[in-house]
Amino acid sequence: MQNADYFDEMWGREDSLRGPYKKFQSWFENEDPARLRSKQREAKEVFRLTGITFNVYGRSEAEERLIPFDIVPRIISGHEWQRLSRGIEQRVQAINAFLHDIYHRQEILRAGRVPAEMIAQNEAFLPQMLGVSPPSGIYTHIVGIDLVRTGDDEFYVLEDNARTPSGVSYMLENRETMLGMFPELFAKTRVRSVSNYPMQLQQSLAACAPEMATDPPTVAVLTPGSYNSAYYEHSFLANQMGVELVEGHDLRVVDGRVAMRTTQGYQPIDVLYRRVDDDFLDPLNFNPQSTLGVPGILDVYRAGRITIANAPGTGIADDKAIYSYMPDIVEFYTGEKAILKNVPTWRCSEADSLTYVLDNLADLVVKEVHGSGGYGMLIGPTASKREISDFRKKLQAKPANYIAQPTLALSTVPIFTKAGLAPRHVDLRPFVLVSPDGVRITPGGLTRVAMKKGSLVVNSSQGGGTKDTWVLED
Repeated sequence: MQNADYFDEMWGREDSLRGPYKKFQSWFENEDPARLRSKQREAKEVFRLTGITFNVYGRSEAEERLIPFDIVPRIISGHEWQRLSRGIEQRVQAINAFLHDIYHRQEILRAGRVPAEMIAQNEAFLPQMLGVSPPSGIYTHIVGIDLVRTGDDEFYVLEDNARTPSGVSYMLENRETMLGMFPELFAKTRVRSVSNYPMQLQQSLAACAPEMATDPPTVAVLTPGSYNSAYYEHSFLANQMGVELVEGHDLRVVDGRVAMRTTQGYQPIDVLYRRVDDDFLDPLNFNPQSTLGVPGILDVYRAGRITIANAPGTGIADDKAIYSYMPDIVEFYTGEKAILKNVPTWRCSEADSLTYVLDNLADLVVKEVHGSGGYGMLIGPTASKREISDFRKKLQAKPANYIAQPTLALSTVPIFTKAGLAPRHVDLRPFVLVSPDGVRITPGGLTRVAMKKGSLVVNSSQGGGTKDTWVLED
């Protein structure tokens, strides 16, 4: 029996097998559990040999770990995906329009739809970007929209990732692993492919090159280095795209261009897919102590002589306080109501909201406005009295640093356990590419799953795992 408090994507709420899972269930019933357990171990070994790891920070045993992978796919019908895609495209277009506006005319602020202080006092807003128009007018070339589901046709946007969304390498490796282990299952089920993402990423980035770029444009991936938690992904994507993976010390400004060191000397770069945060991107314009970036790169960018993906200053769009205004932002720039709903959000910077949150900490999820990876947050229903008390002090000391949301009844998807299938909570991060050619949404994305029974935390840094995500060809 499923837990009636949660919507199960395989069994609904009344133990009635849902359409997208019928072929999978038919296959699963005829499978030998011992074979599936062997396949689960095989997947772990594949990930270990391939080096699909992430780094855990903030702990005494900081180390590289394998990300847990579950062999039961998360399956979405083509009809469901069609509606999600419309909502995602609408949201991403609004985000780009919002970013252009706040760094130029600021019409949304003049109209009072977003308070001016939410921008001016936000550390993610970069005054250095005022008046700067990126090549092709695109700020967020790669976007990840985190979605959660609470019912049959009830999806909510949990947060927007407009800076440097990660996880796409896991999406691709998950699919490759499943194809290798269960080819017969794919033969029975028409699943939309995700394997062309690296090619589409390279094409999208090249299409955003500045006017004076070479033909074809030179693209490179900028990584902070091998100690970064997402380094595997940086090297994976560079390899898949067939472009250079560079670090800050490999680059310098030469004759007004950003150039990379090669065996033939320094060669100009047209597009830099950077996985380095704004503050570390340029020691001459941001953090002077940074050794990860390129001195003077922002000046080259402002002169229109390189494309940086994503653009500096995009972090204002995935700030969790700005998130609470996204329904207004979507309507302001598209003239339409948001297709995808926001999770109700209390801004702790507002006195009435802060009072409510402090009175209801045990029932809410509280997050840092610039937080990520599941760090710096409180999940009230699972927190101890001591944790709530400690968090209350942090919240009272700096309320503007936090937002709060209700604890959602996240949908569940089965994972494979020793006892068979068991429900676990999930979220979904679809990946979006934006270029002058339009918006491309990879069918599916990264499903993150809470591996522990009852847990609502899906982040890999907090013990969560991943699944292959199938969008069916309906």
